[in-house]
Amino acid sequence: MKRLAAFDLDGTLALNKQPLDDEMADLLTRLLDVTMVAIISGGDWPQFEKQVVSRMPARARLDNFIIQPTTGTKLYRHADGQWTRIYADLFTGDESQRIREALTKAVEQAGYANENIWGEQIEDRGSQITFSALGQQAPLEAKDTWDPDHAKRKKLQALLQPLLPGFAINIGGATSIDITREGIDKAYGLKRLSEQTGVALDEMIFFGDAIFPGGNDYPAKHLGLDTVRVRDVAETKSVVGAIAAWLV
Repeated sequence: MKRLAAFDLDGTLALNKQPLDDEMADLLTRLLDVTMVAIISGGDWPQFEKQVVSRMPARARLDNFIIQPTTGTKLYRHADGQWTRIYADLFTGDESQRIREALTKAVEQAGYANENIWGEQIEDRGSQITFSALGQQAPLEAKDTWDPDHAKRKKLQALLQPLLPGFAINIGGATSIDITREGIDKAYGLKRLSEQTGVALDEMIFFGDAIFPGGNDYPAKHLGLDTVRVRDVAETKSVVGAIAAWLV
């Protein structure tokens, strides 16, 4: 039996940058009663507070809950009534500048510089830099129609790779590209999760909507974890509901 269930966030547990709905929060709470739960995603801690932490019911067993922002380059646990950061692997100033310059060049080459933008496109999350093609505040309707087959971001990914040797460039969310140091992806985060919890990788199961080559959930599969690729939040609810009922 699996001792830990790990999840992607956007597109898996919630709509892009939206809070967990009541049903999903309740399902995760039921799962926390019977196993450890981790969420690993590209957003930083403030985004997790808004989307996840603030939505969990008071009865949730937060001691069983682990949050891994910025593709697992940070890890938070709950103890003594508060969340504490356990580790953080941060970029240097030079690394951040190189990534910003490469993004500007690649976006121009791809022809995406003149898109309608809502908010900042480039967000430095300390240990990860995320490019959101339509901006951080873009409406869901615009995001859902911009790159549904990932073709636009695969083009941008291909342009960035020769510009950023030594970095990992992955597709995430609905319009995003996540950039971390090479070797730092969800596989890295899941290995750190194993170290922190004492749960072996073969005792984990991972759920995500981007478990395909180039997707930011794919490293979990490449690592050898049992994985479940979900189409959307509704399918995650069905799967988690069945697992929670079976484990009780």
